[in-house]
Amino acid sequence: MPSIAFYTLGCKLNFSETSTIGRQAREEGFDVIDFNQSADIYVINTCSVTENADRKCRRVVKEAKKRNADSSVVVIGCYAQLKPKEIIDIEGVDMVLGAAEKFNLIQHLNEIQEKRNVVHNANIKETNVFIPGFSVGDRTRSFLKVQDGCDYFCSFCTIPLARGKSRSNSVAETIKVAEEVGQTEVKEVVLTGVNIGDFGVDTEETFYDLVVALDEVDGIERYRISSIEPNLLENRIIEFVARSNKFVPHFHVPLQSGSNEILHKMRRKYERELYADRVEAIKNHMPHACIGVDVIVGFPGETEEHFLETYNFLKDLDISYLHVFPYSERANTTARKLTGKVDQKTKNERAQMLRILSQKKRMAFYNQHLGAARKVLFEAEKKGEVMHGFTDNYVKVETAYDPALVNQSLEVELKSINDSGVVEILLPVEHN
Repeated sequence: MPSIAFYTLGCKLNFSETSTIGRQAREEGFDVIDFNQSADIYVINTCSVTENADRKCRRVVKEAKKRNADSSVVVIGCYAQLKPKEIIDIEGVDMVLGAAEKFNLIQHLNEIQEKRNVVHNANIKETNVFIPGFSVGDRTRSFLKVQDGCDYFCSFCTIPLARGKSRSNSVAETIKVAEEVGQTEVKEVVLTGVNIGDFGVDTEETFYDLVVALDEVDGIERYRISSIEPNLLENRIIEFVARSNKFVPHFHVPLQSGSNEILHKMRRKYERELYADRVEAIKNHMPHACIGVDVIVGFPGETEEHFLETYNFLKDLDISYLHVFPYSERANTTARKLTGKVDQKTKNERAQMLRILSQKKRMAFYNQHLGAARKVLFEAEKKGEVMHGFTDNYVKVETAYDPALVNQSLEVELKSINDSGVVEILLPVEHN
C-alpha cells in the first residue's frame, strides 16, 4: 500500500479529525508516515479563520511537492469547504474534499489514480452528520471531539459556512469514544468542538450532562474544557468543575470585545456584564482557577474609545491570559459590509497593547501561586536539557529533563519564575 502523510493547520478540532482520518488510513493498510518524509500522498487539513491560514496552505503544498514531486496532494478542511475552486487551482493540488467528504478520504483516493483536479464539495447545508474522533500520538494528551458546527453566525466568522450546523453525538456514544481514549497511555483529555457548550442542541441532553458522565470514565486522569461561550457556561457547570476530581480549574472563555456596542455589531449572544459575572462565578468557586480570554481588535467601527473600553475591562478582570487576534476580513460575512474599517497599523498597535497586558496578567497569575503545591503532568518533549509540564490550573513549569517523569503526574512546589516566564519547581524528595 502507498505511504500517506498528514499536516494539520488550525484548531484542536482539526488535530482531532486529522488523527481520526489517519487511523482510518492505517486500518486500510496505508503506511502513515511523518510529513517531512517522502510520501506518495500528502493530506493537508486546513483552517480558514484568518487570511494567514489560507496563505500557509499554499506554502505547505509547495513543501509537500519538494519532498516528493510525484506525490498526490489532497486538501481537506474548512478552507477546502469555503474555497474549493481557489484551492484546486493551486499548483500541485490534485484533490479537494469538503466538510462532509473528508471523512471518506480513503474511498476518494482511488480517483487520483485515474484523474487529477478532483473536487468533492457538497452544499454545507447537507453536512449534518456528526463524526466522532480523538487525537493520538501525544502520550500525554488527547483532543476529544464532542461537537461540531455552529448555529450562531457571528458577523465576523465563516465557521458555520465551513462546518455546518451544530451537532453532536449522544452522551452514551461520546462516553464510548472517551473509554477508547481511557485505554491508551493518555492522561489528559481536552474536550473540543466548534461550540462545545451547545452539545446536545438537537437532543434532550446538555453539555452539563456530558461533563458529569465523563467524570466517571476510567483511565482518564484529568479533563480540560477547551473553549466555551460565556452564555453557555452555566453555574451548574462551574459548580461541578469545582467539586470534580477530574475536571481541572481552567476555563477558556471567548470575549471578543469589552464594548457592548461592538459585541452587538459582532452579533455575540451576551454583553460584557454577563461575561464579568461568569468570571466572578468561576473565581468565587475556584479562586485558583486559570481563565483564558479570546479578543479581537480592529473590528469595523472599533474606535479608540471602544478599544479602551475593552482594554480597561480586561485590565480590571481577574483573568489569567489573553489570545489576541487582529480582525481579519472574511468573504461572505456580514462584518465585511460594515463601515469604519480600522487600518492595519492601528490593529497591530492595539493587539500589541493587549499582548503586553496578557503577559502582565499571566505573570501576576503565576506569582499568586509561588510557594503553592500543585499537581503537574509532565510532557514528553525534551527542549535542550529541560522538560515542561502544566499544573491542573495551567501554570507552565520547567525542570531538568528526566525520562522517568514523562507522562507522570506529581505534586510539586512552584518555586520561582525564570527569565523565560516559566515557573521552576521543587520536586518531591524521592525525585531529586
